Parts: sequence; C-alpha cells; structure tokens
Amino acid sequence: MNQSAKSYSPLQVALIGGAIATTATMSVFGFAWTRGVRAALSLQDSPKTIVDQVWQLVNHEYVDGKFNQQDWRATRQSLLNRDYSSREEAYAAIREALQTLGDPYTRFMDPKQFEALTSQTSGEVSGIGIRMEVNDKTQRLTVVEAIENSPALKAGIKAGDEILAIDGKPTLKMKVDDASKLIRGKAGTPISLRLKRSGQNPFEVRLNRANIEVPTVRYTLKQEGNRRVGYIRLREFSAHAAEQMQRAIRDLNNKKVDSYVLDLRGNPGGLLQASIEIARMWYDDGGIVKTVDRVGNTEETKANHTALTNRPLAVLVDGNSASASEILTGALKDNKRAVVVGGQTFGKALVQSVHELADGSGLAVTIAHYYTPLGTDINHKGITPDIKLDLTEAQERQLASNPDLIGTKSDPQYARAIAILSGSNFAGSSINQTNQPMSVRAGDLKF
Repeated sequence: MNQSAKSYSPLQVALIGGAIATTATMSVFGFAWTRGVRAALSLQDSPKTIVDQVWQLVNHEYVDGKFNQQDWRATRQSLLNRDYSSREEAYAAIREALQTLGDPYTRFMDPKQFEALTSQTSGEVSGIGIRMEVNDKTQRLTVVEAIENSPALKAGIKAGDEILAIDGKPTLKMKVDDASKLIRGKAGTPISLRLKRSGQNPFEVRLNRANIEVPTVRYTLKQEGNRRVGYIRLREFSAHAAEQMQRAIRDLNNKKVDSYVLDLRGNPGGLLQASIEIARMWYDDGGIVKTVDRVGNTEETKANHTALTNRPLAVLVDGNSASASEILTGALKDNKRAVVVGGQTFGKALVQSVHELADGSGLAVTIAHYYTPLGTDINHKGITPDIKLDLTEAQERQLASNPDLIGTKSDPQYARAIAILSGSNFAGSSINQTNQPMSVRAGDLKF
C-alpha cells in the first residue's frame, strides 16, 4: 500500500491522545511514507523493511533532533546489521531502539494494536450496535443499550435482554470482551442471537452487521432549581466527536438552557482536530493551541467566529483528563470562557504523528510540543482547575459502583459546578475568575 508522502503541519495530522495507565489512545493521525522509506527497495520482503521504515520516520519527524543524546545513525546501522528470523524479532528490535529515546509516546504497534487504534480514533465499529455487561445479580450477559440507528435497535433488541447464545455458542460465564469479539465482524455479514426477555420465552434474532458510529457524546437537560442546565459528557475525541458535540449543543440551545456543564473527566484524548473544532463551538475569538516542532517552527490555531453558544459554562476534569481534553480545557480556561472544576489534569503536552507501515503495523512519533493559548507548558504538570475539588476515595467508589449518580447532585464535582453557575458572578458569557485556584476536598463542601 504505497502512499505518497505529503507535507502536513502538526495541526493538520495530529491526534492528541492520552497515555493513562494502560490507555492506548494516541495523538496525531495521518498516513504518510517518507521518500527514504519507499526508496529502500533492497530491503523489500524482509523484516528489515519495517525496521528501516521506523528509523526513517523517527529520523525525519521526531521532536528531539538530538534523539535523547543517542547516535541515531549508529542505531540504524546496528539495526540493519542484524539478521531477523521473523517479523516478531524485528518488532522487538524496533521497540528496544525506540526505548532509548526516553519517550513513552513514540511507540511501535503490531498490526493488531494498530488496527485497534485506528478503530478507536475513527469512532466507528463494525457490529450490531449494543453495549453489554454481565449483570451483577443474574451473572448473565445482558444488553445495556441498543445504539441509535444500529441493526440491534432496528431489530427490536432492548436494554435488559439477556444474551443466551451468539451464533449458537452459549454465553454462560462468557466475558464481555469475548462476547464482543464474537459479535464484531465485517459489515454485511449475518449474526444470530438467542435472547431472553423478562416475561417471555427465549427467542432468536437474526441480523446483519454494519458500520456503526460509536456515541462519544452523551447529553441531557437538567432542571437544577430555577436553572435549565445542559449537561454534556465527552468520553473521547474521536473522528465523530465534533459533529456529535455540535448536535448536542444545538439541541440543548433549542431547549433554552441557561448554562452548560461539560464533563471531560476520564477522557484520555483523541484527535487534535476534534478538540479544535469543539473549542470553536464555545467561543468566537481567542487562541486555542500553539504547537512548536523540533526546529522551533510555531503554529497557532484560533477560534473563527463559529461559536454555537455564549451561555455560562463549567468544565469538569480529573487526573484522567489528558491530551486533547487538556487542549480544550486550557483553551476554555485561558480565554475565561469557562470555570474549571475538579482535580489536576494528567499533563500530556506532546503531539504524535501516526503512520501505517508496509505490513499493517504502525508507528506513533512525537513531532511537536503544545502550549495553551497563554503559553503555559502543562507537560508533566497538568492544568490546575479554578476550583480544585478532589473526590475522596469513598466518593470515587460510590460513583464507580453506581454510574447513574455521575452528573447528579450526588456527584460532588458536578454539584459544585451547579453551585458556581447559579452564583451571581455569572452573567451572559462573562466569567469572573480569580487568578488563584481554590483548593478543597469534596468532603469539606456542603451542598
């Protein structure tokens, strides 16, 4: 799959992603090959092809031109002097070489890992469109939701339906991940589910898989006292996140909300362009993000007079809000468009370019450093909320065990945001903020 090399700016190709614990979300997303890679014809059909492609991409793009004080040319010679008996052996050598850069975000992905990444960032899956869980009481695989416009919803599958078998394979004691692997498949292929619905005998449902847009934005209108609040939760910055956010804001605008709460807690990041497009929905003027590459070239992105609302806004964040989440949060905070409530964010201010290699594997390369509109470097530091409110361990456990409480008055960070939005210092789109954050623990507040 020879694709011509193109010259992209970091803001055109990047997809910012978090790396929280085992989170696999990356950053910049663009398919490109260097001329040096395509010219390596003598290495064709050899594991060394992939080795040299990786070396060339890092040599051409990596943000640190000194390669962490490593002799990168000597690294290439060492890699190509080896004999590799398999692709797996070459993969191991690539990973070993990348580790010397001291950058966990510059990483190699085998074909399965790369496929998982592209699927996640595309915001689409091929399947029937259901969310499942193992019910705590029955210990049976159960439908939580049939996604809008999915084959499952059209076939009449409902929340609460127990899945007894998938293509004749019993699901008793089956894990959700294993069931997902059986359900996913090429669009257009058939699948059969045996279901049990309360008060009915088991029945069969036959349907065809399809490409389904995964909901990453969930929203609702909440009546909080005398205020109509639009609550929006964004789980990740996928390729469909911006259009889903646009629909949410427009629908809530039509319902005449007084203010908004944007929940970015637990959001590990995703596509940079999605974070830019979403930032532009909230304010008309001001900077969004600035990137600097390895030779000092700077690129700034700004709002473009396309805001959808000027209603007061509160943003919820925590230690798992990373990358694209931090770009959006930093932009809203620096432009005094929102008050930020919650815990210190993750602290990832690097941009990666992601490339598909000849055998379907992939490489993520850090290509730039980003800064908030006011020039703040949040790398390894994170963003300090305007109202720093950490949950106690007991509160975290309560919300984790009962997700329905998230975004309610039983959620201390949400409750604090509502209290702020209801205060007299919010008028129109103007948000009065002090320069110093308020540091408190959720258990100290009374609502």
